[in-house]
This record gives sequence, structure tokens and C-alpha cells, in this order.
Amino acid sequence: MLRVLAVDDEAPALEELLYLLRADPRIRSAEGATGATEALRRIGSAVDAGPDDPSAIDVVFLDIHMAGLTGLDVAQLLAGFAAPPLIVFVTAHEGFAVHAFDLKAVDYVLKPVRRERLSEAVRRVAEQLGDRSAPLHSTPVHSASVHDTAADQIPVELGGVIRFIPVDDIAYAEAQGDYARLYTATGSHLVRIPLTTLEERWRSRGFVRIHRRHLVSLARIDELRLDAGTMSVRIGTAELAVSRRHTRALRDLLMRRTGR
Repeated sequence: MLRVLAVDDEAPALEELLYLLRADPRIRSAEGATGATEALRRIGSAVDAGPDDPSAIDVVFLDIHMAGLTGLDVAQLLAGFAAPPLIVFVTAHEGFAVHAFDLKAVDYVLKPVRRERLSEAVRRVAEQLGDRSAPLHSTPVHSASVHDTAADQIPVELGGVIRFIPVDDIAYAEAQGDYARLYTATGSHLVRIPLTTLEERWRSRGFVRIHRRHLVSLARIDELRLDAGTMSVRIGTAELAVSRRHTRALRDLLMRRTGR
């Protein structure tokens, strides 16, 4: 059973969110805070009191646009806690999803909040916290779990809804200015993240830069082609050029993967 703090400086929105949360059978308690300062005070007291105290908080449902400190500011401050609660952002604005991802949010729910979408967010929180039959409280292990899950997914906008797609589903990414277009087996998604940032994040996940425009998953390369001294790779139906500066490094990586 989850212990929740909901934070929103607009009273009607806060009351509606608390009503929906309290109707969920997985929620043990849901209390509200009308601003960032009050939220930080209550979270700080809860962390100091310990996970078994009645004031303990497992997850914060946090609005972004608030007077004074924003929800993003609160999340950044909580990142400095030894054992912070999990975070779900609840906002009317789509444009902060990438920042929320960077802050290791469990989910990103758009207003107006639908009961079904909020239920999905609660499910994700419960998964992060482990077996529901065990006591649910924030620990350093939980914080690491949030970090790992965030690294496994990336938020994209689909029809006005923010969804998280697995990084393992991405075959390659293409630079488009300060944006990157991600290609999966089912389509493509534009995200406001530079390709150089994705290269750093995903290097350990088997992604490699083959050109100033393209970052590819080594596991998704179907063919390596050489033609008149130039190299390209085939990923599904796409054929992508490999720049001269990346040719040798890519060939060595592929040879190591095949054991040759």
C-alpha cells in the first residue's frame, strides 16, 4: 500500500488529484501540499522520521508549474536526499518530459488527469517499489531501481500523450538540429535531445556513432557493406553511410562482437 503526497498550487486540481488517488485500492494514504515549500518541509520531516513512521512518503505526485519553486526544482532538490521518495510529474505541459526523464521520474501524466492514466502511473510506482506484499518504503536500493528504469526508457509524444518506449526497441537515431529522430520497428519519434547527448547515455547499451547524423544499435545491424572504399550498414530497410572517421572503429567493434 502506497503513501502518497500530491503537490499542486491550484486547489481544484489538487482536490481532484487527491480524490482519484484515494479511490485507488493500492493507495494507503494520500495527503496534499499546496506548494513546493510545504512539500519540501513535509518530505524532509518524513525522511528524517524514517520509513516506518506514519508520516512516511513513498511517492510524490508533483505539478511542474507552481509559484516560487517549480516541480522540477523540487525534484532536483530531492535528488540530493539519501533516500528520496519516487516522483510522478502531473502537468498540463508536454514540453518538460525530457527534463523529467533526466530527473528519473517514474512517470509523466498530462492534465486533465484521466482515472485510467493515473492508475497506470500507480502501477508503475508499485513495480518500482517491489513486491506489494512487502513494506513499501523508500531506500537507496529503490532509488537505484528508479535510475535503472529511467535509463531503460525514453519519453516520446504520441498524439498528445507522453509515453515511455524501451531503449532496446530503438534501431537507430538521426540528428535533426537540437532534436533527434528515433527509429523503431513500428515507426519514428522526434525528441528534443541532441544526438551527442544520446551517444553519451547509450554508449553502454551498445549504441555507436557511425556518422555525424546517425547513432546506431550494434545489435540491430543486419549487414555491413563495403563498396569502392566506402562503408554502409543496413538496418532493416534503411541503409546508412558510415563516415571515414568512424569506419575502422565500427569494423573493430563488429569483429569483436562476432568473435573474429
